[in-house]
Amino acid sequence: MAIAGVLAMEPKVLVLDEPTAGLDPRGRDDILDQIAFLQKERKITVVLVSHSMEDVAKYVDRIIVMNHGQAVFDGTVREVFRHYKELEAIGLAAPQVTYLMHQLKEKGFPVDEDATTVEEAKESILHALGRK
Repeated sequence: MAIAGVLAMEPKVLVLDEPTAGLDPRGRDDILDQIAFLQKERKITVVLVSHSMEDVAKYVDRIIVMNHGQAVFDGTVREVFRHYKELEAIGLAAPQVTYLMHQLKEKGFPVDEDATTVEEAKESILHALGRK
């Protein structure tokens, strides 16, 4: 309900620190879908702090990865998650899909290793299998 109170003030920027912590997957998706809807409808800038890279990959346009107070990566989802090995070195993991797609590529499948969401991976795998 705290978010509703803040939204009533019609802010230009909304900062959310782990807004879905402790929620089940459906509740998490519901909250993030609503935040995405509000961002688009009201043209609000949303700063989302999260350790869930799956959520980040699905909902954000730009990622800034911080490490010890310094920005170490700043770019689109695809740009930042291309550095998945460097992210691991600072204690973050890329979305699970990123690892799967890189493994498939290493095995010779012609997939888009930059896919970061399940939907993108599905489309790429179907395309590689000649089913799309």
